[in-house]
Amino acid sequence: MRSLRIFVVAALMATTGWTSTHAAGRVDLLLVLAADVSGSMDESKFELQRSGYATAFSDPRVLEAIRAGTSGLVAVTFVEWSGILQQKIVIDWTVISNDKTARQFGDRIMEAPRAFARNSTSISAGIDFAITQLNRAPYDARRRVIDVSGDGDNNSGRDVTAARDEAVAKGTTINGLVILTQTATPSNSEHTNPPGGLANYYHNNVIGGPSAFVTVAKNFNSFGNALIKKLIAEIAQAVPQP
Repeated sequence: MRSLRIFVVAALMATTGWTSTHAAGRVDLLLVLAADVSGSMDESKFELQRSGYATAFSDPRVLEAIRAGTSGLVAVTFVEWSGILQQKIVIDWTVISNDKTARQFGDRIMEAPRAFARNSTSISAGIDFAITQLNRAPYDARRRVIDVSGDGDNNSGRDVTAARDEAVAKGTTINGLVILTQTATPSNSEHTNPPGGLANYYHNNVIGGPSAFVTVAKNFNSFGNALIKKLIAEIAQAVPQP
């Protein structure tokens, strides 16, 4: 009987990639990077967004913020989302603690194919999917954060404020990274122009939880710098200055 149990455990390890080091450990932060890859993201925008995420964790300032934590560890997963049924784990839960692990995480992001294209924008479904990933994370952390980046409002799926409120009720903070682009006309964009602007829309409808904030990238070219500032604030649990 004992040999049968050993065989079953070994089989599970072989098929799932699980090891003893993958059991729940303590990290300072569980962070879901939830990137919008809906129809408004053409290939040039997509590449800029991907490269921003890939290089951000290798920035010395981000690594310094990670090392300053209690454990010096953060666990991150990178997901891409679009419409109601379009959410995908691009990079599963990974612990980042130093230059090597940060570089490896970035390399894997750049190597992965784009998850979706030419679909609607369901921020609410993206938040729901991110909560599922937090609930299945193989690490323990005092703080849980969803980092939503996007260039448009919620135009499919359930009400985004309902998804936000449910996430916040579970002890999760949602921060927003808004990417501003040139104002589009209805003929060439799937998005409306929210009253007060997209940053205001995110502030009122998307973000929530302790110390939640919105960071604005004025365009896709400035996305990388905006993301670095946002990560430092999230890791250090500080609200960035406008």
